[in-house]
This record gives sequence, structure tokens and C-alpha cells, in this order.
Amino acid sequence: MSEITIESAAATNPIDLLEEIVQANEWAHDRASDEEMVVEVSGRWCDYRMFFLWQQHTSALHFSCGFDMKVPKGRRGGVYELLAAVNEKMWIGHFDLWTQDGLIMYRHALVLAGGVEASSRQCEALLGTALDACERYFPAFQFVVWAGKPAREALDAAMFETQGQA
Repeated sequence: MSEITIESAAATNPIDLLEEIVQANEWAHDRASDEEMVVEVSGRWCDYRMFFLWQQHTSALHFSCGFDMKVPKGRRGGVYELLAAVNEKMWIGHFDLWTQDGLIMYRHALVLAGGVEASSRQCEALLGTALDACERYFPAFQFVVWAGKPAREALDAAMFETQGQA
């Protein structure tokens, strides 16, 4: 039987690159350690809190973006139904409900195995994709959480796009 070996090269910490992008956009942030950073971004609907965690041993950058919205226990069934419908539409990343805190989060991981280094374009795409998804689906989550709308109705209303200007 042949022996399987894995070559491992330490990739450059992508948090350093992300911090440059965050500073260029003048977003409030806190670099708690070399491996983690928290960023605050104002969106159209609410403020978003982004968390970045670099795990050297797995060569993965974990990313999450939380809404400024807490889901009460009585609305969680509708939110879970909406999460399933929204995630079916997602190509990159997904939404979760952190049950302990009742927070809706967009999550994604960038795997940089084999010593691959993140590029500015990859990091910008990660941020852009997340913010686009959060801005697009926030109203649907708001309809379910605050207005008590059924998931399908909330998603249809949030996906409705007007054309032209009044």
C-alpha cells in the first residue's frame, strides 16, 4: 500500500489583507488578535457586524455577518422555514439562526489549502457577496420576525423588484 503524504505550507494570514480593505472603506473594526477581527458596517436596512476568524491549522477563513435583529422564540419556526427557502437560492454562503442568541447570520468559509494565499479580489468578493445577500434578504427576515408574515409571502415581497422611478 502506498503512503499518503500531505504537503502543508503556511498561507499568509488573510486577516491582514481584509484589514487593509476595511481601513480603505473606513469601516469601524477591532482586531482582537492576529487570527480574528470584528467589523461594523452600516447597510441600507440595518447595521451589520462581521466576524472573521483565520484558522491556520485548517487553512480556512471563517466569516459571518450578523443582522441587527433578534428573533424571538415564537417566530423561530417561520424563520427556519424562510432560511430553507433563502438558502435554496444561495450559490455562495448560507444563512443560519444561532439559536442561543436568536441571531440571524450569513456564513461562509474561504478555504486556502495547500499554501494558497487570499487575494484582494477574493476578499472583496467575500465582503460584497455577503453584504449583497444581507441587503437582499433582510426585508424578508424582517417581515417574518416583526410582521409575522409566512415565509413564502415574506420572500416574495422581498424579491419583488420595482422598475423605473416615480
